[in-house]
Amino acid sequence: MAERKRIVIVGAGFGGVALAKQFAKEDVDVTIIDRHNFHLFQPLLYQVSTAVLSEDEIAYPIRAFFRNNKNVEFFMAKAEGLDAERKVVLTDHGEVPYDYVILSAGATTNFFGMENVEKHSFGMKTLAEATHIRNHVLHMFERASKEMDDPEECKRMLTFVVVGGGATGIEESGALTELVDVQRKEFHHLDFDQVEVHLLEGMNTVLPMVSPRLQKHTIKVLEKKGVKVHLGAQVVDYDGKDITLKDGTKIPTRTVIWAAGIKAVPFVANCGGQLNRGGRIVVDEKLQVEGLKDVFAIGDCAYFQHGTERALPTVAPVATQQAKTAFKNVMKLVRGEKDLETFHYKDLGSMATIGRGEAVVNRTKINPEMTGFLAWCAWMMVHLIRLAGAHTNFTVAIKWVWNFMSGTRLGRIITNVKD
Repeated sequence: MAERKRIVIVGAGFGGVALAKQFAKEDVDVTIIDRHNFHLFQPLLYQVSTAVLSEDEIAYPIRAFFRNNKNVEFFMAKAEGLDAERKVVLTDHGEVPYDYVILSAGATTNFFGMENVEKHSFGMKTLAEATHIRNHVLHMFERASKEMDDPEECKRMLTFVVVGGGATGIEESGALTELVDVQRKEFHHLDFDQVEVHLLEGMNTVLPMVSPRLQKHTIKVLEKKGVKVHLGAQVVDYDGKDITLKDGTKIPTRTVIWAAGIKAVPFVANCGGQLNRGGRIVVDEKLQVEGLKDVFAIGDCAYFQHGTERALPTVAPVATQQAKTAFKNVMKLVRGEKDLETFHYKDLGSMATIGRGEAVVNRTKINPEMTGFLAWCAWMMVHLIRLAGAHTNFTVAIKWVWNFMSGTRLGRIITNVKD
């Protein structure tokens, strides 16, 4: 009897989990490697950072997905590279052998080489970072209430800057203004005229993936909510007290949330493939890493540009669609077949929420463009469908409805107070 093939998946993001669910039904042994024991729903990190949701509502234990699949194992470790000759994944907890490996390791924040910015600002790619932002923002209000004798420092504490006009930056800045409205009702002696939320975008518009009309609508809604939108604003430095722009403008602030770019995780550089400038590993039309026919890559860590004007975006639909093709191709190789499938991405449209009852949706089957409440409902439904677990779906839906009706932010809990 032939020995079952060993399939290793590095990363338990959208693509990694989708892959493992498909392989779980086959006569193969599957190992998932991830440094965290949970699958993270990254599109809702901003809601943890602004006290809408709690951590357990956007994270789901990886092992829980596969409790009924005896051929799927989870290996909690930090992947460090591949030894393609010996066919093992190198981790900080030993080696994991494979017959075929799929890299689905995701991405991390790109500070574009600005060391001071990286040191003093907040990324938002992990659950710990989102929780850190929430704690910090809430601390700023508490500290500002004690610094009212120092108007300059108080103003700095109550100025919040979000860098990046993509979906994450738009959603974060809009949600921050709503958190400010909640705080306004409870901090009776703070001067809320001092509170400012700034959105900095280096390009001349926001949300490049949607139509110009939706871009203008987004800016209009943000400004109505009180966000100061700065276009063509390129950051060059941040020392923890003042953020400096390329034109010399300085904005005094204790809070800079960086949503301006991503890059591949360092692990990818140690896998033997060709990398693009952003550190993503280049794959061919079959999603195989060049020169390594038993190594595939999907999602944010993969650079795919075949028949497209630019590389595919780093969004969940790309990862989940690539997972289907990678699964089929690996199984073809397991069966000894050589005619692998070519990956073709189907763009399902783009969406972003700007706040309670406000969103933009681009290129849908029903309507090419939607805004306002209907768009927000569509955004809400899409995200609820993708969340893991019926319990999570129920609690998140209830919180969203309650938040829409009352504006309440029940997650305003500071968890990093030292005893």
